[in-house]
Amino acid sequence: MQTDKLNCRLWQLTVHATAFSALAVALLLGAGAAEAAMYRWVDGNGRVHYSDTLPQTYQQSGADVMNKQGSVIKRNQSEAERQADAERKAEASRLQREQQAQAQQDRALMSTYTSEAEIDLARDRALEHHKLAIKGAETRAKAVDANLAELNERVANLEKAGRPISDNLKEQLDQAVNESLELKRHILKNEEAMVQVREKYAADKARFKMLSGSQP
Repeated sequence: MQTDKLNCRLWQLTVHATAFSALAVALLLGAGAAEAAMYRWVDGNGRVHYSDTLPQTYQQSGADVMNKQGSVIKRNQSEAERQADAERKAEASRLQREQQAQAQQDRALMSTYTSEAEIDLARDRALEHHKLAIKGAETRAKAVDANLAELNERVANLEKAGRPISDNLKEQLDQAVNESLELKRHILKNEEAMVQVREKYAADKARFKMLSGSQP
């Protein structure tokens, strides 16, 4: 008799467990159905479409994901939208890098100088380096040009006398011409560098004024 009661109890538990499992499955299926999405997209002719499946054309036009109440819960971007979003992120990243670089330069500027006069002094020292380089090149250029004039005169005299010009003289003449051109390039390079130095320190000075609050 006790065995029958035990079997009956086990049978009841089994029935209850089975019913509970069926109920759980039903609830899950119902939740899935409640959460099923609807898609809205626009075709190439501007017509709006609704469907529970997402077509391939959404790659071009994009699509809105909607719930059963008709509210948009997500946006599947089109190729153009993804491209525009990537460009916006790239631009934001570029601006952030520029801001970080500017902040680093500002810290270096304010830690290097304590006054505008110090900036002027640093500028003058940098200019002096190029001035000395130009002066040295100009001094050398005078000697080279004098030598070149002498060599040209010797060549002219030989040609006038109908005598041949030696290879050694030709070589000296070529060397003098090349050195003269190189010295001119050296002078021009330093003159351009002086312009850049002035511009750099002028910008540093203006930035220093702004950061230090001394700008009127």
